[in-house]
Amino acid sequence: MSESDSSGAGVARSFEAEKIPMAEISEPYIREQLEKRRERLSAAISSGISAPSAAPFMELLHEVDTAIQHIDDGTYGTCEDCHGTVEPERLIADPLVRVCLECLTPEERRALEGDLELASQVQRGLLPQKQVRYGEWRIHYEYKPAGPVSGDYCDLIVPSNGSGKLVFLLGDVAGKGVAASLLMTHLHAMFRSLAGGDAGLEIDKMLWRANHLFCESTFAGQYATLICGSARKGGELEIASAGHHPALLITRDGVKPLTATGLPLGLFSTSQYNMLKVRLEPGDSLLLFTDGISEARNASGNEYGVGRLTNVAAERHGWVPHELLAACMKDVNHHTSGTRQADDQAIMVVHRSDSAGAYLGE
Repeated sequence: MSESDSSGAGVARSFEAEKIPMAEISEPYIREQLEKRRERLSAAISSGISAPSAAPFMELLHEVDTAIQHIDDGTYGTCEDCHGTVEPERLIADPLVRVCLECLTPEERRALEGDLELASQVQRGLLPQKQVRYGEWRIHYEYKPAGPVSGDYCDLIVPSNGSGKLVFLLGDVAGKGVAASLLMTHLHAMFRSLAGGDAGLEIDKMLWRANHLFCESTFAGQYATLICGSARKGGELEIASAGHHPALLITRDGVKPLTATGLPLGLFSTSQYNMLKVRLEPGDSLLLFTDGISEARNASGNEYGVGRLTNVAAERHGWVPHELLAACMKDVNHHTSGTRQADDQAIMVVHRSDSAGAYLGE
């Protein structure tokens, strides 16, 4: 049975629902990375560099050997000071971390805060313009990290010459924090490269290639769900989904979910992705969102839910993107009033307007 059939979509949705933590299955990858570092450090030391120059390499090699030994004896990830557990996402980002956040010195905390702020600035710099008009298409998104950095992925790739297809992407990397944000940055670079300017790959081929690259450069258990689409003249949309929540097609006749057409990126290098083609009439919209929206909980622990988002969208056919998103976010915030945002949130509207125009970043 093909991975791109209906059962594949079901498996994809089950991964989205279960949200298997990366940290629980990251140790084989960490060991592999440590062993690769060891090989490179040993090669550098054996290359004949002088003793003073080799000292930092020797020190780092000792740290790598110690970390591998801790994996072998089952103590990897244990804080050297309090003997508690080092935060898993920090180990994924830096396998040589030896103390938990609580045991960092004030100087180390300030340095870490500075690194996080810099990472946050870099990530914000990767985001596209918040409102874009391209021909008859208007796109608007909202992007709200739960912390300094986010694992949600959002991008708009606009043709530079004013013709061709506009590519839109929205997704979610498994996990949270720094480790997830690093993978989000990885996805951004991959799709920017694969989009290939004004020609680029078709989106099903783009997802296939991205999945292959993602599998090669990550470890088992790291995965990402996302929707990749292209908007063309005449209201034509092409959409492929890698195990992500269904996009909501908003028309005069109501709201229709467009389900997953393949497995999340990173699960199997041979995964295939089918492409859906739909045509939007003027006033129609496509609503994409991450689970930080649908799974947002109120003080009683109840999820917001896709059904409630669907109801909000169904009542607002023809609304321009920023007003539709404002209504959606107002309803989500009303539901979660008095609670802390627990997960990254991203939501995007791709809208076909009544009139065409040249590209304009609003």
